[in-house]
Amino acid sequence: MATHMARFRTWGQVRRFGIAAYRRYSSSTGYPNVSLSAPLPGIPKPVFASVDGHEKYETKITTLENGLKVASQNKFGQFCTVGILINSGSRHEAKYPSGIAHFLEKLAFSSTAQYGSKDEILLTLEKHGGICDCQASRDTTMYAVSAEVKGLDTVVSLLSDAVLQPRLLDEEIEMTRTAVRFELEDLNMRPDPEPLLTEMIHAAAFRGNTVGLPRFCPAENLEKIDRDLLTTYLRSYYCPERMVLAGVGIEHEQLVACARKYLLGMTPVWGAGTPEKVDRSVAQYTGGIVKTEKDMSDVSLGPTPIPELTHIMIGLESCSFLEDDFIPFAVLNMMMGGGGSFSAGGPGKGMFTRLYLNVLNRHHWMYNATSYHHSYEDSGLLCIHASADPRQVREMVEIITREFIQMSSVAGEMELERAKTQLKSMLMMNLESRPVIFEDVGRQVLATGQRKLPHELCQLISSVTAADVKRVTSRMLRSKPAVAALGDLSELPSYEHIQAALSSKDGRLPRTYRLFR
Repeated sequence: MATHMARFRTWGQVRRFGIAAYRRYSSSTGYPNVSLSAPLPGIPKPVFASVDGHEKYETKITTLENGLKVASQNKFGQFCTVGILINSGSRHEAKYPSGIAHFLEKLAFSSTAQYGSKDEILLTLEKHGGICDCQASRDTTMYAVSAEVKGLDTVVSLLSDAVLQPRLLDEEIEMTRTAVRFELEDLNMRPDPEPLLTEMIHAAAFRGNTVGLPRFCPAENLEKIDRDLLTTYLRSYYCPERMVLAGVGIEHEQLVACARKYLLGMTPVWGAGTPEKVDRSVAQYTGGIVKTEKDMSDVSLGPTPIPELTHIMIGLESCSFLEDDFIPFAVLNMMMGGGGSFSAGGPGKGMFTRLYLNVLNRHHWMYNATSYHHSYEDSGLLCIHASADPRQVREMVEIITREFIQMSSVAGEMELERAKTQLKSMLMMNLESRPVIFEDVGRQVLATGQRKLPHELCQLISSVTAADVKRVTSRMLRSKPAVAALGDLSELPSYEHIQAALSSKDGRLPRTYRLFR
């Protein structure tokens, strides 16, 4: 009777928890010897969903009579992301006071011809479960809305009104001026200096031109920007041939119909006319140094304050995102990787990248070493950001210059494959998000008039060889360095010494001798 009850109890466990619950984890014969690479015996053969080619997921593009491009990508779900991307940003402000794009970003979705205030716009979007946002970068301004698919007509109408019919009232401009002033103060006070360093490295690399112009409005220009100046700028850059209406999660024909209804033949509030003062200059890489002496001892007070650090960013010219070398540069950037000294995680977090293995793991006093790659339609910049105690700045700079020189060594097969796999993984994971797909569709169509699909990009990444990485590194090392430095700079080497180190075989700084210390 007891044996029968034990068997019944065991069979109940198998039925309830599966066969894994019955396995005896020992050397006894009860442990089944089943290969993990072969199908389990007695299990029905799985039937996987299949896709008939890529035609259901291709980006469809239509150009309207006025030059506006409409691009869409269908995606399953009840919500969609729709927006207007404009070929306009801080790089186009050469003939204007810098800061206009920053002002327009803050003024977005304020009162329009159809809506009396920002609150009215938000209430209208709430009826369709929607949110709105505007982001201005160095080369693109993006107005975007995420809402229910059923509200597409309202969304496109609202976008058309926000972009082409803003009222630009004096009180709104004054509020924006206050918001920008506050943001500038916050930028100089925040513990994370990365946005400020990025601004400085661009100013050093492209001194006084295109992407080197300030992305944030300089304090001295706050009072210069008024309604007339904004209207003149909008007349020059907010024209249909410089715009893309992009949508994700909607039918292409439906989006084109809405575009024809609300964006074709629509006269902007600044009037129809031939664009004037359009800046078509090409980015000129200059190299150079931008330094800001600053007391960083009190940037993060509290129970666990961040120690005083000096931040250095060194960059070299890479390439445009339109060039074939863009993909090898992206692989090189992923191979360098890096991060903060307190970052936790396994190989997926980049713990096997060069800046972790060669820098952070070997030099405990370095708080950060991270690689960044900025790419634009006519140039690019690959840079390394590092931070350490002010007394060790010289040693830190030499470590970074040596890493730049070692980039030209032949990458190992495993290292290269790991970097390519990480890049493809990051690409595919990011493109699971609807807003990211929207931005990718809009930016690619705005820049090239077409879109490369993820599987095409993965094929390009897979085809990168160690010789490609070595070739683009050699090309990059021929350019002058761009240097940004923030904090206590008493131990910072001269620009000429940094340039000499990047021209040497081993990346070492020239020796300096002091009679008195």
